[in-house]
Amino acid sequence: MSRGIQRRVAGARREERGSATLVATACLGVLLLLGSALGVVAAILVAHRQAQSAADLAALAGAQAAADGADGCARGGAVAATNGARLIACRVSGREVRLRVQVTGPRWLGQRGDLVAEARAGPG
Repeated sequence: MSRGIQRRVAGARREERGSATLVATACLGVLLLLGSALGVVAAILVAHRQAQSAADLAALAGAQAAADGADGCARGGAVAATNGARLIACRVSGREVRLRVQVTGPRWLGQRGDLVAEARAGPG
């Protein structure tokens, strides 16, 4: 190789120094964002499972109370609250109880994600 070509190659290598740092930093940022998003999705799934469990247990307790002649909605609301949910709707029809509960979901970037679950319990 001639000296002119060697100098140009050496100069080009000096100009590219540090470019891997920029690529690595960008990749790290993307991975951090992806990890955060997956964390929020996991938190939403956990909150949904909590809401559905609270609704199911509250409906069963409400149906048992209705079968015993007590207020099924009051009993269902108490069980929902014990399980970290808030009763937002309830209807008793004979010994059947239908209710809806709400659980506070994760907060991310100022967005609210409260989750609602419905359940029914009773004979038939």
